[in-house]
Amino acid sequence: MKRCVITISRQCGSGGHTIGKTVAEHLGIPFYDKKLVQIVAERSGLSPETVEKQGEYHTPSLLYNIATGGYSAYASHQYSAENRQAMRLPDQINAYQTELIKELAEKGSCVIVGRCADSVLRDREDCFHVFIFGALQDRAERVVAEHGIDAKAAEGHVRERDKKRAAYYKHITDKVWGMSSNYDLCLNSSRLGIDRCVELILATAGAGTGS
Repeated sequence: MKRCVITISRQCGSGGHTIGKTVAEHLGIPFYDKKLVQIVAERSGLSPETVEKQGEYHTPSLLYNIATGGYSAYASHQYSAENRQAMRLPDQINAYQTELIKELAEKGSCVIVGRCADSVLRDREDCFHVFIFGALQDRAERVVAEHGIDAKAAEGHVRERDKKRAAYYKHITDKVWGMSSNYDLCLNSSRLGIDRCVELILATAGAGTGS
């Protein structure tokens, strides 16, 4: 397969982590999800829990967007090491994540889950961007089985996680999270199943990227 960086964006409980990890194993390339969080934590001096909570699951409020200037302020790319400490914590974390994601893409083929990686790497021709979604009931059942979430709270948990991801994605990218035009391939894991999603990514990723 050609050199390829595969980004996996996903609805909560859709199996995106499992799909991404399995694709990476099949291709024999590095996989970054929790590992990316750990590296950002080490570089920033923050705990992995803080990076997780204040990163992808931080929900910017109206007042937060006013204070930071919203997307336009972040998109100016004024986040050098010198002024990074002046940022609010979620944008500091995203600055570290952005820097790291670009470094990983430069190193070679890999699979990266979440963290707005599809937007960070949007200008690279050797990237393939995937969005995984599924039926709410299926996703709720998966978080119960895999993460021990209480069955009565599962649907609310899934909805809340997706809401936070969407808000964070909008703040960072000024795009709509999950919109098909942002991705090269969108897969319904409820209809296709995990294994078939893996097969389709493996079959199409190389064909959809530059050399």
